[in-house]
Amino acid sequence: MVIHRTTMRRHKVFLFGTLALCVLSLLQYCKALHHMLMLRELYTSSVNLEALGFLWRGNVRSGMKPLPGSRPSDTGLWEPGDDRGEQGNAEVERWIGHGSEDPWGKEQPDSGNVNRMTVTLPDPNGPWGELHKRSFHLRDDPTPFFARTKSGAYCFREGTEMAFLKDDSGQTVQAAREGQRKILHAQQEEPKSAHGKYAQRKRLVKCMCRQGWHGPHCGIPTMVQHSNLPTKGSLMPRMVPRRVINAININHEFDLLHARFHELADTVDLFLVCESNFTAYGKSKQLHFLRLLLNGTYNYMRHKILYVFLDHFPKGGQQNGWIADDYLRTFLSYDGMSRVQGARPDDVFLINDADEIPAREGILFLKLYDGWTEPVSIHMRKSLYGFFWRQPGTLDVHSACTVAMLFAVYDGDGISLRRRDYYSMPGFRNYQRESGHILVHWSIGSPVHYAGWHCSWCFRPEGISHKLISAQNGDFPRWGDYVEKRDLNYIKGLIQTGGWFDGSVGEYPSTDPKEPMYAPKYLLKNFPLYRYILENPYA
Repeated sequence: MVIHRTTMRRHKVFLFGTLALCVLSLLQYCKALHHMLMLRELYTSSVNLEALGFLWRGNVRSGMKPLPGSRPSDTGLWEPGDDRGEQGNAEVERWIGHGSEDPWGKEQPDSGNVNRMTVTLPDPNGPWGELHKRSFHLRDDPTPFFARTKSGAYCFREGTEMAFLKDDSGQTVQAAREGQRKILHAQQEEPKSAHGKYAQRKRLVKCMCRQGWHGPHCGIPTMVQHSNLPTKGSLMPRMVPRRVINAININHEFDLLHARFHELADTVDLFLVCESNFTAYGKSKQLHFLRLLLNGTYNYMRHKILYVFLDHFPKGGQQNGWIADDYLRTFLSYDGMSRVQGARPDDVFLINDADEIPAREGILFLKLYDGWTEPVSIHMRKSLYGFFWRQPGTLDVHSACTVAMLFAVYDGDGISLRRRDYYSMPGFRNYQRESGHILVHWSIGSPVHYAGWHCSWCFRPEGISHKLISAQNGDFPRWGDYVEKRDLNYIKGLIQTGGWFDGSVGEYPSTDPKEPMYAPKYLLKNFPLYRYILENPYA
């Protein structure tokens, strides 16, 4: 009898404990739901957003002036001045709200400098000057992405039917198409708030959207419409677009770099391109991108490129290749962002590998709309050796956040953004509390709506052999250590069958270059030039 009563007591304690946990979970859910509803209301009113006093504490500045001690160059970059160290990005300290801490003042990550070598860089007195020390001054994008119609609708030009899109004078407004930056003249009178957002009218006149575009303003692409973004009902276009900074490391992915530049030409405001004179394995190499940059290969995008030079190899990187792999992104974000002038807290920081190319429409959405949460990842179409071997699923990597989150949560480190543990980082709760936002990760696109391309090992056989040799010492087995795997005829056989270095052959669905999101548009428009990655050359 005593044993029975003891058992009953234990069951009661367990039952009450379970009930208490359920109640606590329900309360926590209600609290989160309340915050989400509050966030939605805040997003729909620029007046309420202003009352938060969070990120946009500093006045949004238009018409930035050169920093004292700096002078403009013919590339649109800024030559370093004597007083740059004192002024630099002093206002970022106030924007992010770190008190007396200067997020730019920290030293570069300690690499041990165990491997350092002297290389030939451009003549400091020449037209390029000290290319790897220049600063870049961000300016607002003057492109009129939206137009006001006679009926009062505020429409995204590219996503709105031409017959519907008329300005106040009744004239049809021409919409800008892919990659084109036509300065179109139409009345765009709109009341502004202190932070570049327009006041929502009580009566919303919808636009007539083209196929592939959604929302009352026809500015939401399909890849966002079919995403898991939790705040779709709160999205509002901005009067002043964000600036987008795209950071990448480059080795020898030069054709994919052309594809990136053309895909994002009118969307990204600055490309931070980092090159090292060491391979990921720790061997010395030539600065091939610098040579192409100097000989005019990338002249069409030169005014948006900030060259980041990594002249040393991190300590321990040869024994553990992941140290070297992480350090490349850490140095890229620290050195690159320290030379960016005029950045605002709500500008977008986007970091990719060289073989990851985001689609223009998704990044343009981040640039033009308020109301999305962060951090942001991108569902990318996966392919091997070329776009003809499409792999199952998508690559979904954390790729973007605001500049404020980059420094407040990730401490300015790009590799931290690539990881998925932002909620456990020291600055996460503080940033979420000060912002008034519930930080919810979401992905542009979905497993069936691609928002970019990840083309792995997409080189000619010589390029694949080079990648094998220079690969980091951490992703085992390291196939570059096997001479037979570097044989060009062997590599051609892999490209032909879609096989891997371990002898396995994957199952690939049939593909057609005419299918949607097959490859970046620039490559398809220049099919003969890039045929080797658009169709199987050994089929």
